Amino acid sequence: MMKVSVWIILALALVDLAIVVNGDDSEKTVVKTVNGKKVCKRGWECLDWSEYCCNETISDFFQPYQFENLFSKRNTPVAKAVGFWDYQSFILATTSFQHLGFCTTGGKTMQMKELAAFLAHVGCKTSCGYGVATGGPLAWGLCYNREMSPSQSYCDDFYKYTYPCTPGAEYYGRGAIPIYWNYNYGAAGDALKEDLLNHPEYIEQNATLAFQAAIWKWMTSVKKSQPSAHEIFVGKWKPTKNDTLAKRVPGFGATMNVLYGEQVCGQGDIDAMNNFISHYQYYLDLMGLNREDAGPHEYLTCAEQAAFNPATSTPSASS
Repeated sequence: MMKVSVWIILALALVDLAIVVNGDDSEKTVVKTVNGKKVCKRGWECLDWSEYCCNETISDFFQPYQFENLFSKRNTPVAKAVGFWDYQSFILATTSFQHLGFCTTGGKTMQMKELAAFLAHVGCKTSCGYGVATGGPLAWGLCYNREMSPSQSYCDDFYKYTYPCTPGAEYYGRGAIPIYWNYNYGAAGDALKEDLLNHPEYIEQNATLAFQAAIWKWMTSVKKSQPSAHEIFVGKWKPTKNDTLAKRVPGFGATMNVLYGEQVCGQGDIDAMNNFISHYQYYLDLMGLNREDAGPHEYLTCAEQAAFNPATSTPSASS
């Protein structure tokens, strides 16, 4: 049984309080200057000193009703993770990353766009929607929290010295942006301070951890020489000459590329890619932004982009 840390219990209580109570000191911003640079702490969501904590936090612009609108069919009887996913678990998961810039980078519009982009990946990867599904195919995100019919155990002995497979453990896809393979569970566990290599099942037992693993994947570079999806989206990535030749440009399209590579990108105008784009535009609409804010088509798509990590290369976190 996975131990529940004291800080998680306390933070859940704070989430409950902050959702119910408005106008108290729970969202007070504390400011100081360090080496001439303004840094802040902001309430219970942004507890570490950071320039990003000087901005609005996620719960300032993303409310429970919006989460319900985005994932309106997740608890219907045909869904496969009924009762698992909820707003509180998501907001609690973000508190480990908001001080690092997750949806706290730039102005409010950029913050909301990054949230819509991240959740578009989540919605698309966990959807059980289809063309004539009730409410439309885009309303069925967070239908799953795990791969339902794994074809293998996803144990790669190439990593037997760094992330050896635990006998009996199965490293099939789990989470809000599913993680596969022993090396990805090991790396995520190191970052999140959870023993996911020995207990990959923790992710399908704890919604906060499932969201944390997804945000970690969004915020973390697959390779040191490559950007994270977060860096791509918020404009912190500057394409190299090789990137330009490979038609990789900053935008939503390149986030698909760095996360999924040839599964989605470089194959023309395919459904697998367009489903992500449709989720992103749909979520922008539901969050009160204009889908034109997503940018021109070349930034939305990765149809002509060469993969950051071709399938013939060493296995990576994009798997």
